[in-house]
Amino acid sequence: QLQASGGGLVQAGDSLRLSCASSRRASGSYAMGWFRQAPGKEREFVATVRWSGIRIYYTDSVKGRFTFSRDNAKNTVYLQMNSLKPEDTAVYYCALGERIILSNIMNPRAYDYWGQGTQVTVSS
Repeated sequence: QLQASGGGLVQAGDSLRLSCASSRRASGSYAMGWFRQAPGKEREFVATVRWSGIRIYYTDSVKGRFTFSRDNAKNTVYLQMNSLKPEDTAVYYCALGERIILSNIMNPRAYDYWGQGTQVTVSS
């Protein structure tokens, strides 16, 4: 139900743009966002938005470098990643959560549907 694309192998300082399209029509209580998981680490929050809101939430390590955007008509979200660093290397997942409350918006366990993941590798 979620189809992510756009990963790849790049050098430090390069950019990538991830896309994720949902076959489910998003509604106000939904949240749709990005998480990532590096080898040997837990899945961590990257960026998300509650569909009814305008505030975009980012993890501190990507603020100023990553930009989250969405196309409501297409039920699609994007993650523009600039100034990539080797520590950004991970499998990136898009996720959709129904009836997300703000206190859980960064918690991967609150999300109901997950894309297949797309690998982002940043070489130094």
